[in-house]
Amino acid sequence: MSRRLAHEELRKLFLFEALDDEQLEWLASRGAAVSHEAGRPVYREGDAATCFVVLLSGMVSLSRNVRGDDVEVSRTDQVGVYGGATQAYLGERVPQVYNNTMHAITDTEVYELPAVELGAAMREWFPMAMHLLEGLFFGMRNSNNAAAERERLLALGALSAGLTHELNNPAAAAVRATAVLRDRIAGMRHKLAMIADGRLDGEHLQGLVELQERAVKLAANAPKRSALDASDAEDTIGDWLDERGVNGAWDLAPTLVAGGVDVPWLEDVKLCVGKLDLEPAVRWLVYTIETELLMGEIDDAVTRISGLVNAAKQYSQLDRGPFQVVDVHELLDATLIMLNAKISKRGVKVVTRFDRALPPIPAYAAELNQVWTNLIANAVEAMDGEGTLTITTSRDSDCLAVEFADTGTGIPDDVRPRIFEPFFTTKPVGEGTGLGLDISYRIVVKKHHGDIRVTSTPGDTRFAVLLPLTEPAPTA
Repeated sequence: MSRRLAHEELRKLFLFEALDDEQLEWLASRGAAVSHEAGRPVYREGDAATCFVVLLSGMVSLSRNVRGDDVEVSRTDQVGVYGGATQAYLGERVPQVYNNTMHAITDTEVYELPAVELGAAMREWFPMAMHLLEGLFFGMRNSNNAAAERERLLALGALSAGLTHELNNPAAAAVRATAVLRDRIAGMRHKLAMIADGRLDGEHLQGLVELQERAVKLAANAPKRSALDASDAEDTIGDWLDERGVNGAWDLAPTLVAGGVDVPWLEDVKLCVGKLDLEPAVRWLVYTIETELLMGEIDDAVTRISGLVNAAKQYSQLDRGPFQVVDVHELLDATLIMLNAKISKRGVKVVTRFDRALPPIPAYAAELNQVWTNLIANAVEAMDGEGTLTITTSRDSDCLAVEFADTGTGIPDDVRPRIFEPFFTTKPVGEGTGLGLDISYRIVVKKHHGDIRVTSTPGDTRFAVLLPLTEPAPTA
C-alpha cells in the first residue's frame, strides 16, 4: 500500500527541509510513502539497491549478515533517518547493492524514492557537492588500493629478504662442504695409491676395503655426543694414535670421533695392515669418514633448501587454486618458516600449541597466510626485542580458532576500538600504512565469514581468528 506525500510532509524531514517548492514537487511526484508490516523486511542486504528509504513512522532496525546470522547494528524510531541506496549519486560506475537489511520492528511507513531518480536529482541539484563526494569516494578507493598494494609489496620484500637469508646458510654450507669434499677425495686417492703400491697383498687390501665400508656405516649412524663426551673420546683416540707413531694424531682424532670410531675399531685396522702401514691406512679411512660426513652435510643443506622452497610454495600457494580445503597448520608452519629471520632477529621465542587433529577447512589459503603474516609481524614488533609469541589452534563451536598471544606492552584502551580501521596506525609517519589489520579483517570476516577477536592487557595481547569448519565457498 502506498500514497503520495504532500510538500509539507516532505519539508518536515530534515533531509529535505532546505529544498524549494519545485524540488519538493519533484520528490513528491517520483517517490511514495509505503507501508510495511511489523516483522517484515523493508529491503535485504545484498539485493540490488533500487530505492532510497526515509523513515516516516514506526521503528526499524538495521542488521548485517555475519556467518549466516543477522546481527543487529542499530534500531531507531527517529523520523527522517534514511538508508538503502545512499550511494545512488555514483550511478552505474559502482554496482549498487544494499549493504545492510532494514527490518520493520513495528508497523512502519517509509518514503521510497527510486535510486536512479535520486542519483539524477543529486547530480542536477548539487553539482559541486556531487563532484566533491565522487572525488572523495573514488579518491579514497584508489588510495586504499594503492596503499594496500604497497603493503603487499613491502610484505613481499620483507619475506624475500627473510627467505634469502634462510637460503643463504644451507647454500653456503653446501658450497663449503663440496669444496672440502673435493680435496678429501683427492687425498683419499693419493693415500690409496700409497697403500696399494705392492706392500699389501690382496687379502689385506680386501680387509682394508671392508673396514672402509664399516667406517661408512659408522659415520652414517654416529651417535650424538655431548661436548664433554666428545672431548674425552678424542683424548683416548689421540693417545692411541700418538703412541703408535701416527703423525698429527690430534688432528685426526676429532674426525674419527665424529664418525663413531673407537679404539677397538682402530685395533682392527692395525691388525689388518700392520704397524708400518698404519698411518696411511688410518689417514685413508679418515678421508673416507670425513667424505661421508661431508656428504651428510650436503644432504642436510640441500634438504633444508628444498624444505624452504616447499615452504615458499605453501606460503604463496602459487601451484594451487585460490579456494581449496586446507590444513591450517601447514599454512602456519610455512608462514613461520618464511618469517623465521624476522622473528629470530628480534629475539622472540615462538611456542606452538597445535591441535593437529582438527579437520581441514575450506579457505583462500594464500590470503590466510597474509593474515598470519600481519598478526605475527605485529606481535613481534609489539614485543620490541624480547618476549614469547604463543600460537594455539583449537575448536570453538563450529569454528577453527587460531590464537596469537604475545607478551608485549599491550594495546591502549583508547586505541583498541580503532585497530581495524583503514589507515589507522600508531607507527610514525612512513613506517606503517595502517592497512595490515584492516586487510586481515576483510579477509577473515568478509571473505571467509569468520571473526577476529582481540583482548589486551600489558604483557598479554591475544588475537583470535575464527574460521568456519564447514563453510560453502565464500564470495570474492
